[in-house]
Amino acid sequence: MNNSDDKFFFARLADMLSQCERNTISVFSDFLDERQSAQAEEWCSRNAGGLLHKLWGGHENAGRKMLAIYPDFYSDYIMEDFPFQCITFTYRKEDRLTHRDFLGTLMGMKIKRDTIGDIVVGEGITQIFVTEIVAKLILATVSKIGRTGVKCSGEKPFEMEVRQEFRTLSGTVASLRLDCIVSLATGLSREKSAVLIRSDKVEINHFVTESVSAEVNSGDILSVRGYGKFLLYEVGGNTRKNRIHIIMKKFV
Repeated sequence: MNNSDDKFFFARLADMLSQCERNTISVFSDFLDERQSAQAEEWCSRNAGGLLHKLWGGHENAGRKMLAIYPDFYSDYIMEDFPFQCITFTYRKEDRLTHRDFLGTLMGMKIKRDTIGDIVVGEGITQIFVTEIVAKLILATVSKIGRTGVKCSGEKPFEMEVRQEFRTLSGTVASLRLDCIVSLATGLSREKSAVLIRSDKVEINHFVTESVSAEVNSGDILSVRGYGKFLLYEVGGNTRKNRIHIIMKKFV
């Protein structure tokens, strides 16, 4: 998001907070991407006061989540109140449908991206989280994804195994500065990596940083526009030339 988008997003969060305080009710956002979720968590931690908040996307490892802001007398049953539904698509296993196939069909129906949560694709089955209004539309109208016939159900609970695949990268770096880590991740020189960082094209844990000297820690996630997303998986010992062994994992 650019600065204008950020201002609108934070204004929406403030409006949600105001609605919750004024009406003593739970208020829910649309589905947020990972960066928005990180921004929402930080903003709510600073501004929610006595109100509670929770991010939930239907399963523990969800990438896209809704935000709930709710009164402090609510308990954990708030998770059951999130206004989205799991839709299950079944089809022949030999029909190799992809994430893009499902998203393309839904977007072709003029369904907005922020009403769609995670799309988890398996063999002969795909489960998608969507807002309750969109769920009704899908169940009433969708019988094909692309040219492939599918059956839709809104009755099954989420049961897919969510597996993130990685490609491992390893090497040595002079330090854990951001420009060094980006250089190893992308294969670019430190100078070119610094240009990417200063051009707002690099995020640490979903937040843009312009500092080439920012330190990256084990467990941090880097997003480099045009090159992908990376996890700094392990920081090892030093070589005889005092360089640091690291292992990174690229999301694929």
